[in-house]
Amino acid sequence: MADLQDDPYDTDSTAAVGDLDAPPHPPAPATTAVPVSSAERARALLAAHPVVDGHNSLAPTLLRRRGANHAHDLDQGETFLDTDMPRIRAGALGAQFWSLHVDADAAREGRAVSTTLELIDLVRDLITSSPESLRIALGAGDLSDARNCGRVASLLGPVSGPAMGDSLATLRALHFLGVRALTLAGARWADDGLTRFGQEAVRELNRLGVVIDLSGASDETARATFAVTKAPAMFSHSAARALTDGPGDSNVSDEILGLLGANSGVCMVSFAPEQTTRDGGGPSVSAVADHVERVRDVAGAECVGLSGTYGREADTPHTHGLEDTSCYPRLITELLDRGWDDTAITDLTWGNAARVLRDTEFIARAAQQRRSASTATIEELDGARR
Repeated sequence: MADLQDDPYDTDSTAAVGDLDAPPHPPAPATTAVPVSSAERARALLAAHPVVDGHNSLAPTLLRRRGANHAHDLDQGETFLDTDMPRIRAGALGAQFWSLHVDADAAREGRAVSTTLELIDLVRDLITSSPESLRIALGAGDLSDARNCGRVASLLGPVSGPAMGDSLATLRALHFLGVRALTLAGARWADDGLTRFGQEAVRELNRLGVVIDLSGASDETARATFAVTKAPAMFSHSAARALTDGPGDSNVSDEILGLLGANSGVCMVSFAPEQTTRDGGGPSVSAVADHVERVRDVAGAECVGLSGTYGREADTPHTHGLEDTSCYPRLITELLDRGWDDTAITDLTWGNAARVLRDTEFIARAAQQRRSASTATIEELDGARR
């Protein structure tokens, strides 16, 4: 009797001893789960697994504007460019490949190496001037470290093929300065295939742990590269040629996407309107999502990533709905509405690109145990002059 009266849920002191069927708790009121919208899911997923972006050309844009004495405040932001930290934060960008591409004039006039050094200096200065926002990344581990500290991991590259100056020693110097991706397009030893020196350059890129970027390379060059490389390659800013025949060799055929899948590389799907516009319609979030799904379907879910192709003036044509670095959540929302699950989204935004970096580093460590730095020259292998 005492035990029953001491029950904290027995508030009726006159209850009969035999009244044991009364529930000890009042029934909980029925609750209705509030459905989570795709936009809310996108924000939550990106908070945990932010975007690794394959190509931002802010550095070449700023270098070009230096002649007008323009200085860009990355932390405060300015409306005439599409990239700044407020919009990067809003877009949940976690890591960025800062493009160090030189224009055709610099390459033609023999200024590719010096201009690339200026771009490296410019990006390093940006990182130094924004210590609470950016952190240099020299490997896959640095991506997670930067993310855990609330910084955007900043990878130097891709650099243009001509920036090597047809010299493997120059390639090693660029790697020493922090470059972690190099585009083959534009190098004379990677024009419609690989010369003997080009094959040696690919092997040295593997040994150093520099990611090979095939955006803009011809199909012949991509095939030849896949035949030589031991490390996964990437397309830093390309889309599916089957949907849009972009300018030059900027987009990737289904055949090459299939080879990329076998290579376990990654195609970072470009948002650029000239690469994603379809059937004469205006470029849109939906069109970019179509390209993402085409790459996934052909190359594999582990081989697709994102490339906003930002870093340009705001008045440059942009895809509607993806005008600046704040807009990644809109694409993720579109994909969730199409039925993508959480795992597929997190691989797309972060996992696939991070894996390519990890695998490239692993293969480099193994290669460095087997072979020393190559001293081969283009004169020896191709009979060409620098």
